[in-house]
Amino acid sequence: MENQKFALEIPYGTRDFLPVEAAEKRAIEAELASLFAEWGYDEVVTPTIEYLENLTRGTDRELEQHLFKLFDKDNRTVALRHEMTTPIARLAASRLRDYPQPLKLSYISSAFRYEQTQAGRQCEFHQGGVELMGSATAFADAEVIALAIQGLLRVGLKDFTICLGQVEFVTGIMNQFQLAAATQEKLKAAMEKHNLVAFGEIVAGLDLPEKARETLNRLPLLNGGAELLQQSYALALNEQSRRALDNLAAIYRLLQSYGVEQYVRFDLGIIRDFSYYTGMVFEAYTPGLGFPLAGGGRYDHLLSEFGTACPATGFAIGIERILLALTRQGLEKPDQPKDVYLSYAAGREAEAITKAQELRDAGKVVELALMGQTRAEAAAMQQAKGYDELVYLG
Repeated sequence: MENQKFALEIPYGTRDFLPVEAAEKRAIEAELASLFAEWGYDEVVTPTIEYLENLTRGTDRELEQHLFKLFDKDNRTVALRHEMTTPIARLAASRLRDYPQPLKLSYISSAFRYEQTQAGRQCEFHQGGVELMGSATAFADAEVIALAIQGLLRVGLKDFTICLGQVEFVTGIMNQFQLAAATQEKLKAAMEKHNLVAFGEIVAGLDLPEKARETLNRLPLLNGGAELLQQSYALALNEQSRRALDNLAAIYRLLQSYGVEQYVRFDLGIIRDFSYYTGMVFEAYTPGLGFPLAGGGRYDHLLSEFGTACPATGFAIGIERILLALTRQGLEKPDQPKDVYLSYAAGREAEAITKAQELRDAGKVVELALMGQTRAEAAAMQQAKGYDELVYLG
């Protein structure tokens, strides 16, 4: 009995997608894949498992506790990929080294990260995203943000906000007060976890003038519209942080050209959960969801970890989170068409096969009954399976 119980269970943090859920998931992935192709991004597929040393390049060692690790037959440690940017950076630095730049790559993939599960957060999750490699310009950053916005619109979302920040602004402010690297890491960790209490306690313990502590305490709270950038120049007293604000202003002007600026809000306290980000960062939020639908940013040094210096920027959209947001907001989800349920009376099997082929050739999605039915039985099955139309050969 105990063995039977375990046979029906699945591992912690994973889930089954039932037919309707799987169809909705596939439809969203198809919409995103089509959109990415329309913008000139080529799809790539990387292995589900990678060598551990490759997945942890450019990141802190704390990442390892969130990875699913195992050993291969040569006793090398491998792990399930926890995101797609690092595997694609490896791919670009090796097998795509001689491709013309900029490289524009897309993916629809699963990833794995061991963490506390809840609605919209599983240990196995699915993402669609892009990586733009070979350009360090604001134009490239604006393109990936605009594409992320179009992706959210394409799958049916209407009410969402892109929160846009800049890693170098935060680092510049901390540098202008000559904070030690270890202190900066503690402050950034508190910001990334939105732990204002811990952040305030660290700042209170610093040997700094009161005005400097006030400036630091404002960092996690700097969010607003376009006017926020101008106000923030008063806090930026060194070239590093002012240059970061100039970069955000340039990106915003380009987003206005795309006609998507109404979705954008500045949040200068954003610190994303991967340490490889070097410039612009953003996250997408929607009402009713306490975590981001999508996120991304610039990572100009990651490819150097694989031996090829190359600036890069990109984003990922969480598929399960999109599905959850659409459900909670009562919005229609993209789905796979179910056009025709084709049934027949006993003895008309050959005609039914021919008719099903004709309908499929005409572009219809057709399920053919496997045995003869009465019209009433066929109609009940059509309704139960959710087909739009019944074709019955009596």
